[in-house]
Amino acid sequence: MPRGQAVATTAGRLPARWVVHTAGPIWSATRDHSAVLRSCYVESLRVADGLGARTVAFPAISAGIYGWPTDDAARQAVAGVRSAVVEHVQEVCFVLFGDEALAAFEAALAG
Repeated sequence: MPRGQAVATTAGRLPARWVVHTAGPIWSATRDHSAVLRSCYVESLRVADGLGARTVAFPAISAGIYGWPTDDAARQAVAGVRSAVVEHVQEVCFVLFGDEALAAFEAALAG
């Protein structure tokens, strides 16, 4: 699957109906992959909405091992979610690891 795209599978034993998978970009100091990161959120919401999902939970895509700076990852996530056009999705949750990520997402949501 190309980075920035999304596909859904069943959730197996997880307490969810589906899992939407997306491949985030690896952060680079020399190339701007922000549009690809935003696309992860937009495309994931498009897939989830097509399934009729009402609630979607996201991690901070690319902010872990892929090295994306947390504050910018939060801004890209919020921008992507806000730009998505959905019919069924009513709630988006960010499931974050640690106080730094929480503060970054709170700031992005406030801004």
